[in-house]
Amino acid sequence: MFTGIVRAIGSVVSVRQAGGAMELEIGCGGLPSGTWKAGDSICVAGVCLTVSGIGPECFRSVASAETLACTTLGQLSPGDPVNLEPALASGDLLGGHFVTGHVDGVARIDETREQAGSLRLVIAPPSSLAHLVAAKGSVTIDGVSLTVNEVAGATFGVNIVPHTRAATTLGAARPGQAVNLEVDILARYLERLLDQRVKP
Repeated sequence: MFTGIVRAIGSVVSVRQAGGAMELEIGCGGLPSGTWKAGDSICVAGVCLTVSGIGPECFRSVASAETLACTTLGQLSPGDPVNLEPALASGDLLGGHFVTGHVDGVARIDETREQAGSLRLVIAPPSSLAHLVAAKGSVTIDGVSLTVNEVAGATFGVNIVPHTRAATTLGAARPGQAVNLEVDILARYLERLLDQRVKP
């Protein structure tokens, strides 16, 4: 479990195809990797990955074929920046919202513009997920917990405040960019419950 509060911007050190999967080596971006161990979970660009190995300033993980099909991780190349958040520990502050790291789909940034010191993003989610995004609700974009400002047709808008802009990869967001989208876990389970209720 995560909160969507990014702790560091790491960078991809190496990428290696392994059958249908992909092995990633990722620089920790200053996070204390010495406190991690194989089997720990870490959120990488919004995707929950299992640590398979630890280096002095990096860690290794394997992204499965399923993960590559549902996220943007398959597009990563050495040098690419990625948002990092270690798993939530007992007693940690919950500054964002409950994030699972189980990406629901890949969305697209339709528009970026400056707005009163913040960066305004207009995002187009997959049509299958659009109804799960609500104004003033929460979404996770590339691992960043954000509040939805408004929903307009097939898109929704979010503001990237100056701190988030500086502390995450969203500060460099550009139109046309693909991003990992996780809808609010409450919306996901509510849809499932309602779907079961209407069936005979």
